[in-house]
Amino acid sequence: MTRVEGKSIEVKNLVKHYGEVEALRGISFSVEPGEIVGFLGPNGAGKSTTMKILTCFMGATSGEAKVAGFDVFENPDEVRRRIGYLPESVPLYEDMIVWDYLAFVAELRGVPSGKREAAIEKTVEMTGLWEMLGRTVSELSKGYRQRVGLAQAIIHEPDVVILDEPTSGLDPNQIVEIRDVIKTIGAEKTVLFSTHIMQEVAAVCDRIVIINRGKLTADDTLERLTRRMRDRFDGFQVSVTDGKKIDAQAVKKALSTPGAKVEEVSREDGSINLRVSSPGDQDALRQDIIACAASGAFELRELSLFRPSLEQIFRAYTSGATEENMDATDTEQPTLEEEEE
Repeated sequence: MTRVEGKSIEVKNLVKHYGEVEALRGISFSVEPGEIVGFLGPNGAGKSTTMKILTCFMGATSGEAKVAGFDVFENPDEVRRRIGYLPESVPLYEDMIVWDYLAFVAELRGVPSGKREAAIEKTVEMTGLWEMLGRTVSELSKGYRQRVGLAQAIIHEPDVVILDEPTSGLDPNQIVEIRDVIKTIGAEKTVLFSTHIMQEVAAVCDRIVIINRGKLTADDTLERLTRRMRDRFDGFQVSVTDGKKIDAQAVKKALSTPGAKVEEVSREDGSINLRVSSPGDQDALRQDIIACAASGAFELRELSLFRPSLEQIFRAYTSGATEENMDATDTEQPTLEEEEE
């Protein structure tokens, strides 16, 4: 596939107002050719607004946006020819047979008549739709409808594929299946997709862009974001039994390590989970914790190095924090589904 030289997606100081509401407040990021980038943020962060601007569905208040080298405001038709888009609500004609629907989309997308059958077959192979080709869309499960939606987004061989929460509402098995399809698509194309499921980020993405309240808060690989958060808290996760009698201050008092910091992070089943850190030798800190437990100061249930969860990383970058003032000691770990409620 021939690609346009330069960035596949380039966003500079993008601003969008809905009346007095500022949905986007000057975000900037780019996506390189061949990357799969996860576009993350809580509900109302501005993800769908950004995607609608990139796909020429709506205009911006100010700023710049280019897709496949073309300005979305000055050359929207050129952009539309080079993108595939799957909105959050998949637009399908329920009374059409899957093969007929894909043929219809291929014609709309300008695929030459002599190449349509080959385009459909390639797309069906990528999305795993062979067994569904003779069925009407209304007969399909939600997972297969999502596959049809993905198929319509790539049938014309776009340079860039933009997916707005492609696994929303699917069961765990369907999520894994659609995740595999996205990885297959990403082997040939640039993909930008939004999601609320952090495991998808770890399984699929080359890089992550996080926005919160219309502003960019992170743009990096998951590995580097994890390392950055871990470096801000170099210490141990400690589980102590008999939580009614022991608290963070009691544990801190029992330790002899200079400058030790002890923080309570959660309570479960009568226990207290703590984080214990110090600016000095971590091996010495570990030995100090074990020695205090052996002396009877507290009963140790579990001791492990701190490893930030995907949910903790998401919370750190979407709870009003920035990379400059991010507090990695925020340790509540709700799922992103709970965040929506």
